[in-house]
Amino acid sequence: MRTLLGKRAKKAGLAPGTLVHVGEQKIAKPRISIFDYNEEEFVEKTPESIEECFPLKETETVSWINIDGLHDTHLIESIGKRFELHPLILEDILNTQQRPKVDDFEDYLFIVLRMISFNETKNEIESEQVSVVLGKNYVLTFQERPGDVFDSVRERIRKAKGRVRKGGCDYLAYALLDAIVDNYFSVLETVSERVEALEAAAMGDPTPKNLRDIHRLKNSMTFLRKSIWPLREIVNSLVRGESKLIDEKTDVYLRDLYDHTIQVTDAIDTFRDMLSGLIDVYLSSVSNKMNEVMKVLTIFAALFIPLTFLAGIYGMNFEFMPELKWRIGYPIILLLMISITVVMLFYFRRKKWLWQRKEGT
Repeated sequence: MRTLLGKRAKKAGLAPGTLVHVGEQKIAKPRISIFDYNEEEFVEKTPESIEECFPLKETETVSWINIDGLHDTHLIESIGKRFELHPLILEDILNTQQRPKVDDFEDYLFIVLRMISFNETKNEIESEQVSVVLGKNYVLTFQERPGDVFDSVRERIRKAKGRVRKGGCDYLAYALLDAIVDNYFSVLETVSERVEALEAAAMGDPTPKNLRDIHRLKNSMTFLRKSIWPLREIVNSLVRGESKLIDEKTDVYLRDLYDHTIQVTDAIDTFRDMLSGLIDVYLSSVSNKMNEVMKVLTIFAALFIPLTFLAGIYGMNFEFMPELKWRIGYPIILLLMISITVVMLFYFRRKKWLWQRKEGT
Protein backbone atom coordinates (compact mmCIF):
# COMPACT_ATOMS: atom_id res chain seq x y z
CA MET A 1 0.00 0.00 0.00
CA ARG A 2 2.83 2.38 0.87
CA THR A 3 4.51 1.65 -2.49
CA LEU A 4 1.31 2.48 -4.37
CA LEU A 5 0.89 5.70 -2.43
CA GLY A 6 4.50 6.58 -3.21
CA LYS A 7 3.92 6.08 -6.94
CA ARG A 8 0.71 8.04 -6.69
CA ALA A 9 2.59 10.86 -4.97
CA LYS A 10 4.92 11.13 -8.00
CA LYS A 11 2.00 12.60 -9.94
CA ALA A 12 1.67 15.49 -7.52
CA GLY A 13 2.10 18.75 -9.42
CA LEU A 14 1.91 17.14 -12.88
CA ALA A 15 -0.60 18.35 -15.44
CA PRO A 16 -3.88 16.40 -15.80
CA GLY A 17 -3.51 13.66 -18.37
CA THR A 18 0.19 13.09 -17.71
CA LEU A 19 0.84 9.39 -18.24
CA VAL A 20 2.40 7.73 -15.20
CA HIS A 21 1.93 4.07 -14.36
CA VAL A 22 0.55 3.67 -10.83
CA GLY A 23 0.76 0.06 -9.63
CA GLU A 24 3.00 -2.98 -9.77
CA GLN A 25 4.71 -4.16 -12.95
CA LYS A 26 3.37 -7.72 -13.21
CA ILE A 27 4.81 -8.71 -16.59
CA ALA A 28 8.21 -8.07 -18.19
CA LYS A 29 6.89 -7.09 -21.61
CA PRO A 30 3.36 -6.14 -22.64
CA ARG A 31 1.48 -8.73 -24.70
CA ILE A 32 -1.03 -7.89 -27.42
CA SER A 33 -3.73 -10.21 -28.76
CA ILE A 34 -6.31 -9.60 -31.48
CA PHE A 35 -9.65 -11.19 -32.33
CA ASP A 36 -11.13 -9.79 -35.55
CA TYR A 37 -14.38 -11.40 -36.67
CA ASN A 38 -17.82 -11.26 -38.18
CA GLU A 39 -20.54 -13.88 -38.47
CA GLU A 40 -18.79 -15.80 -41.26
CA GLU A 41 -15.10 -15.74 -40.27
CA PHE A 42 -12.58 -14.66 -37.65
CA VAL A 43 -8.88 -13.97 -37.33
CA GLU A 44 -6.81 -14.48 -34.17
CA LYS A 45 -3.23 -13.29 -33.86
CA THR A 46 -0.63 -11.91 -31.45
CA PRO A 47 1.15 -9.00 -33.16
CA GLU A 48 4.67 -7.97 -32.22
CA SER A 49 3.93 -4.25 -32.35
CA ILE A 50 0.90 -2.12 -31.59
CA GLU A 51 1.04 -0.57 -35.07
CA GLU A 52 -0.38 -3.81 -36.52
CA CYS A 53 -3.61 -3.08 -34.64
CA PHE A 54 -4.15 0.38 -36.06
CA PRO A 55 -5.85 -0.61 -39.36
CA LEU A 56 -8.56 -2.42 -37.37
CA LYS A 57 -10.07 0.90 -36.37
CA GLU A 58 -11.38 1.41 -39.90
CA THR A 59 -12.67 -2.10 -40.64
CA GLU A 60 -16.34 -3.12 -40.59
CA THR A 61 -15.66 -6.29 -38.59
CA VAL A 62 -15.66 -6.51 -34.80
CA SER A 63 -12.13 -6.07 -33.47
CA TRP A 64 -11.14 -7.04 -29.94
CA ILE A 65 -7.66 -5.83 -28.98
CA ASN A 66 -6.37 -6.97 -25.59
CA ILE A 67 -3.27 -5.56 -23.86
CA ASP A 68 -1.62 -7.45 -20.97
CA GLY A 69 0.76 -5.22 -19.00
CA LEU A 70 0.28 -1.51 -18.34
CA HIS A 71 3.76 -0.27 -17.43
CA ASP A 72 4.70 0.75 -20.99
CA THR A 73 3.32 4.29 -21.13
CA HIS A 74 4.52 4.81 -24.73
CA LEU A 75 2.45 1.85 -25.91
CA ILE A 76 -0.66 3.15 -24.13
CA GLU A 77 -0.05 6.61 -25.54
CA SER A 78 0.23 5.20 -29.07
CA ILE A 79 -3.08 3.39 -28.72
CA GLY A 80 -4.70 6.51 -27.35
CA LYS A 81 -3.56 8.64 -30.27
CA ARG A 82 -4.66 6.14 -32.90
CA PHE A 83 -8.09 5.48 -31.37
CA GLU A 84 -8.50 9.13 -30.36
CA LEU A 85 -8.90 8.45 -26.62
CA HIS A 86 -8.96 11.35 -24.18
CA PRO A 87 -5.69 11.81 -22.21
CA LEU A 88 -7.63 11.47 -18.95
CA ILE A 89 -8.83 8.05 -20.11
CA LEU A 90 -5.24 6.95 -20.70
CA GLU A 91 -4.32 8.30 -17.28
CA ASP A 92 -7.10 6.22 -15.68
CA ILE A 93 -5.98 3.10 -17.56
CA LEU A 94 -2.47 3.44 -16.15
CA ASN A 95 -3.74 4.08 -12.60
CA THR A 96 -4.56 0.58 -11.36
CA GLN A 97 -6.24 1.89 -8.21
CA GLN A 98 -9.27 3.32 -10.00
CA ARG A 99 -12.76 2.97 -8.59
CA PRO A 100 -15.05 1.01 -10.97
CA LYS A 101 -16.91 3.45 -13.21
CA VAL A 102 -18.28 4.15 -16.68
CA ASP A 103 -17.72 7.31 -18.77
CA ASP A 104 -19.62 8.13 -21.95
CA PHE A 105 -17.58 10.07 -24.53
CA GLU A 106 -20.23 9.72 -27.30
CA ASP A 107 -17.81 8.07 -29.75
CA TYR A 108 -16.79 5.44 -27.18
CA LEU A 109 -17.57 4.19 -23.67
CA PHE A 110 -14.87 3.75 -21.05
CA ILE A 111 -15.49 1.16 -18.34
CA VAL A 112 -13.27 0.31 -15.37
CA LEU A 113 -13.93 -2.73 -13.18
CA ARG A 114 -12.05 -5.30 -11.15
CA MET A 115 -11.40 -8.96 -11.91
CA ILE A 116 -10.95 -11.10 -8.80
CA SER A 117 -9.43 -14.45 -7.83
CA PHE A 118 -9.05 -16.35 -4.55
CA ASN A 119 -5.54 -17.01 -3.26
CA GLU A 120 -5.72 -20.38 -1.52
CA THR A 121 -2.32 -19.93 0.15
CA LYS A 122 -3.00 -16.52 1.67
CA ASN A 123 -6.70 -17.26 2.23
CA GLU A 124 -7.68 -13.92 0.74
CA ILE A 125 -9.14 -12.36 -2.38
CA GLU A 126 -6.86 -10.76 -4.94
CA SER A 127 -7.93 -8.46 -7.76
CA GLU A 128 -6.63 -6.63 -10.77
CA GLN A 129 -8.01 -3.73 -12.74
CA VAL A 130 -9.56 -4.29 -16.16
CA SER A 131 -10.29 -1.31 -18.42
CA VAL A 132 -12.66 -1.65 -21.37
CA VAL A 133 -13.09 0.83 -24.22
CA LEU A 134 -16.16 0.19 -26.36
CA GLY A 135 -16.08 1.88 -29.76
CA LYS A 136 -18.20 1.65 -32.89
CA ASN A 137 -16.42 -1.38 -34.32
CA TYR A 138 -13.75 -2.18 -31.74
CA VAL A 139 -13.32 -3.18 -28.10
CA LEU A 140 -10.07 -2.44 -26.28
CA THR A 141 -9.27 -4.23 -23.02
CA PHE A 142 -6.34 -3.43 -20.76
CA GLN A 143 -5.17 -5.85 -18.06
CA GLU A 144 -2.34 -5.79 -15.54
CA ARG A 145 -1.07 -9.30 -16.35
CA PRO A 146 -1.77 -12.38 -18.48
CA GLY A 147 -4.43 -14.80 -17.31
CA ASP A 148 -8.07 -13.82 -17.13
CA VAL A 149 -11.64 -15.13 -17.15
CA PHE A 150 -12.25 -14.46 -20.85
CA ASP A 151 -11.35 -17.93 -22.17
CA SER A 152 -15.02 -18.86 -22.53
CA VAL A 153 -15.60 -15.77 -24.68
CA ARG A 154 -12.58 -16.60 -26.83
CA GLU A 155 -13.84 -20.16 -27.35
CA ARG A 156 -17.27 -18.91 -28.40
CA ILE A 157 -15.62 -16.63 -30.95
CA ARG A 158 -13.40 -19.42 -32.29
CA LYS A 159 -16.22 -21.96 -32.59
CA ALA A 160 -18.99 -19.49 -33.46
CA LYS A 161 -21.05 -20.59 -30.49
CA GLY A 162 -23.87 -18.51 -29.09
CA ARG A 163 -24.60 -14.97 -30.23
CA VAL A 164 -21.16 -13.42 -29.91
CA ARG A 165 -20.25 -13.76 -33.63
CA LYS A 166 -23.71 -12.52 -34.64
CA GLY A 167 -23.64 -9.55 -32.30
CA GLY A 168 -21.70 -6.34 -32.49
CA CYS A 169 -19.10 -4.73 -30.28
CA ASP A 170 -21.73 -3.93 -27.64
CA TYR A 171 -22.53 -7.64 -27.25
CA LEU A 172 -18.82 -8.46 -27.01
CA ALA A 173 -18.42 -5.88 -24.24
CA TYR A 174 -21.43 -7.40 -22.47
CA ALA A 175 -19.91 -10.89 -22.81
CA LEU A 176 -16.67 -9.70 -21.21
CA LEU A 177 -18.52 -8.05 -18.32
CA ASP A 178 -20.66 -11.16 -17.88
CA ALA A 179 -17.54 -13.38 -17.72
CA ILE A 180 -16.11 -11.20 -14.94
CA VAL A 181 -19.38 -11.25 -12.96
CA ASP A 182 -19.76 -15.04 -13.40
CA ASN A 183 -16.26 -15.43 -11.97
CA TYR A 184 -17.46 -13.52 -8.89
CA PHE A 185 -19.88 -16.38 -8.23
CA SER A 186 -17.05 -18.93 -8.49
CA VAL A 187 -14.94 -16.98 -6.01
CA LEU A 188 -17.88 -16.56 -3.64
CA GLU A 189 -18.46 -20.32 -3.75
CA THR A 190 -14.89 -20.79 -2.52
CA VAL A 191 -15.52 -18.13 0.14
CA SER A 192 -18.64 -20.03 1.25
CA GLU A 193 -16.56 -23.19 1.78
CA ARG A 194 -13.99 -21.18 3.78
CA VAL A 195 -16.70 -19.65 5.94
CA GLU A 196 -18.13 -23.09 6.72
CA ALA A 197 -14.66 -24.40 7.62
CA LEU A 198 -13.99 -21.38 9.86
CA GLU A 199 -17.38 -21.82 11.51
CA ALA A 200 -16.64 -25.47 12.30
CA ALA A 201 -13.22 -24.53 13.69
CA ALA A 202 -14.63 -21.67 15.77
CA MET A 203 -17.26 -23.91 17.33
CA GLY A 204 -14.93 -26.87 17.79
CA ASP A 205 -11.36 -26.09 18.82
CA PRO A 206 -10.72 -22.37 18.21
CA THR A 207 -7.15 -21.13 17.85
CA PRO A 208 -5.66 -17.64 17.31
CA LYS A 209 -5.05 -18.62 13.66
CA ASN A 210 -8.81 -19.03 13.19
CA LEU A 211 -9.36 -15.48 14.38
CA ARG A 212 -6.69 -14.16 12.00
CA ASP A 213 -8.29 -16.06 9.11
CA ILE A 214 -11.72 -14.67 9.99
CA HIS A 215 -10.42 -11.09 10.07
CA ARG A 216 -8.49 -11.57 6.82
CA LEU A 217 -11.54 -12.98 5.04
CA LYS A 218 -13.78 -10.27 6.45
CA ASN A 219 -11.40 -7.59 5.16
CA SER A 220 -11.47 -9.30 1.76
CA MET A 221 -15.27 -9.15 1.79
CA THR A 222 -15.16 -5.44 2.61
CA PHE A 223 -12.73 -4.84 -0.25
CA LEU A 224 -14.83 -6.97 -2.60
CA ARG A 225 -17.97 -5.05 -1.75
CA LYS A 226 -16.24 -1.76 -2.52
CA SER A 227 -15.19 -3.20 -5.87
CA ILE A 228 -18.56 -4.69 -6.83
CA TRP A 229 -21.02 -2.14 -5.50
CA PRO A 230 -20.08 0.44 -8.19
CA LEU A 231 -20.49 -2.31 -10.80
CA ARG A 232 -24.24 -2.18 -10.19
CA GLU A 233 -24.17 1.49 -11.07
CA ILE A 234 -22.11 0.77 -14.18
CA VAL A 235 -24.50 -1.84 -15.56
CA ASN A 236 -27.52 0.23 -14.58
CA SER A 237 -26.04 3.21 -16.45
CA LEU A 238 -25.52 1.05 -19.54
CA VAL A 239 -29.13 -0.16 -19.36
CA ARG A 240 -30.70 3.23 -18.75
CA GLY A 241 -28.27 5.24 -20.83
CA GLU A 242 -28.91 6.42 -24.36
CA SER A 243 -25.55 5.63 -25.87
CA LYS A 244 -25.66 5.05 -29.61
CA LEU A 245 -23.03 2.34 -29.17
CA ILE A 246 -25.42 -0.05 -27.38
CA ASP A 247 -28.14 -1.69 -29.44
CA GLU A 248 -31.61 -2.19 -27.97
CA LYS A 249 -31.23 -5.95 -28.43
CA THR A 250 -28.33 -5.91 -25.96
CA ASP A 251 -30.39 -4.19 -23.24
CA VAL A 252 -32.11 -7.41 -22.20
CA TYR A 253 -28.72 -9.05 -21.60
CA LEU A 254 -27.51 -6.06 -19.62
CA ARG A 255 -30.63 -6.20 -17.43
CA ASP A 256 -29.88 -9.85 -16.72
CA LEU A 257 -26.30 -8.87 -15.87
CA TYR A 258 -27.65 -6.22 -13.51
CA ASP A 259 -29.65 -8.91 -11.68
CA HIS A 260 -26.47 -10.94 -11.32
CA THR A 261 -24.62 -8.01 -9.77
CA ILE A 262 -27.43 -7.65 -7.21
CA GLN A 263 -27.13 -11.35 -6.34
CA VAL A 264 -23.38 -11.01 -5.91
CA THR A 265 -23.79 -7.96 -3.66
CA ASP A 266 -26.40 -9.73 -1.53
CA ALA A 267 -24.13 -12.77 -1.17
CA ILE A 268 -21.22 -10.56 -0.09
CA ASP A 269 -23.40 -8.82 2.53
CA THR A 270 -24.49 -12.23 3.82
CA PHE A 271 -20.90 -13.45 4.14
CA ARG A 272 -19.87 -10.23 5.90
CA ASP A 273 -22.64 -10.72 8.46
CA MET A 274 -21.68 -14.37 8.91
CA LEU A 275 -18.02 -13.48 9.44
CA SER A 276 -18.97 -10.80 11.98
CA GLY A 277 -21.03 -13.42 13.78
CA LEU A 278 -18.11 -15.86 13.60
CA ILE A 279 -15.97 -13.44 15.60
CA ASP A 280 -18.59 -13.53 18.37
CA VAL A 281 -18.75 -17.33 18.11
CA TYR A 282 -14.97 -17.53 18.36
CA LEU A 283 -14.87 -15.30 21.44
CA SER A 284 -17.70 -17.28 23.05
CA SER A 285 -15.95 -20.58 22.30
CA VAL A 286 -12.67 -19.31 23.75
CA SER A 287 -14.53 -18.04 26.84
CA ASN A 288 -16.32 -21.37 27.27
CA LYS A 289 -13.05 -23.23 26.84
CA MET A 290 -11.45 -21.05 29.53
CA ASN A 291 -14.43 -21.65 31.80
CA GLU A 292 -14.01 -25.40 31.36
CA VAL A 293 -10.35 -25.14 32.31
CA MET A 294 -11.15 -22.98 35.34
CA LYS A 295 -13.88 -25.39 36.37
CA VAL A 296 -11.50 -28.35 36.32
CA LEU A 297 -8.89 -26.44 38.29
CA THR A 298 -11.51 -25.33 40.80
CA ILE A 299 -12.73 -28.90 41.23
CA PHE A 300 -9.21 -30.13 41.88
CA ALA A 301 -8.70 -27.34 44.40
CA ALA A 302 -12.00 -28.21 46.08
CA LEU A 303 -11.02 -31.87 46.27
CA PHE A 304 -7.74 -31.10 48.00
CA ILE A 305 -9.16 -28.66 50.53
CA PRO A 306 -10.52 -31.39 52.93
CA LEU A 307 -7.50 -33.57 52.24
CA THR A 308 -5.19 -30.73 53.12
CA PHE A 309 -7.30 -30.09 56.23
CA LEU A 310 -6.89 -33.69 57.39
CA ALA A 311 -3.19 -33.76 56.58
CA GLY A 312 -2.80 -30.47 58.43
CA ILE A 313 -4.34 -31.89 61.59
CA TYR A 314 -1.94 -34.82 61.63
CA GLY A 315 0.93 -32.53 60.89
CA MET A 316 0.48 -30.56 64.12
CA ASN A 317 2.73 -33.02 66.00
CA PHE A 318 1.28 -32.51 69.51
CA GLU A 319 2.69 -34.93 72.08
CA PHE A 320 -0.70 -36.06 73.38
CA MET A 321 -2.51 -37.05 70.15
CA PRO A 322 -3.97 -40.51 70.76
CA GLU A 323 -4.40 -41.25 67.05
CA LEU A 324 -0.61 -41.11 66.57
CA LYS A 325 -0.31 -44.40 68.46
CA TRP A 326 -2.96 -46.29 66.44
CA ARG A 327 -1.70 -49.04 64.22
CA ILE A 328 -4.60 -48.61 61.83
CA GLY A 329 -4.58 -44.79 61.99
CA TYR A 330 -2.79 -44.37 58.65
CA PRO A 331 -5.08 -46.75 56.67
CA ILE A 332 -8.10 -45.14 58.27
CA ILE A 333 -7.06 -41.61 57.28
CA LEU A 334 -6.30 -42.75 53.69
CA LEU A 335 -9.68 -44.43 53.47
CA LEU A 336 -11.32 -41.31 54.83
CA MET A 337 -9.56 -39.17 52.19
CA ILE A 338 -10.63 -41.49 49.38
CA SER A 339 -14.19 -41.55 50.68
CA ILE A 340 -14.36 -37.75 50.84
CA THR A 341 -13.00 -37.51 47.25
CA VAL A 342 -15.55 -40.00 45.90
CA VAL A 343 -18.43 -38.32 47.70
CA MET A 344 -17.40 -34.89 46.39
CA LEU A 345 -17.04 -36.18 42.82
CA PHE A 346 -20.48 -37.74 43.02
CA TYR A 347 -21.89 -34.49 44.36
CA PHE A 348 -20.24 -32.45 41.59
CA ARG A 349 -21.57 -34.84 38.95
CA ARG A 350 -25.07 -34.65 40.37
CA LYS A 351 -24.94 -30.85 40.37
CA LYS A 352 -23.78 -31.02 36.69
CA TRP A 353 -20.56 -29.24 37.45
CA LEU A 354 -18.56 -32.01 35.80
CA TRP A 355 -18.61 -33.19 32.17
CA GLN A 356 -21.79 -34.95 31.08
CA ARG A 357 -22.08 -38.14 29.09
CA LYS A 358 -22.93 -37.40 25.46
CA GLU A 359 -25.97 -38.94 23.87
CA GLY A 360 -25.26 -42.17 22.03
CA THR A 361 -22.11 -42.96 24.09
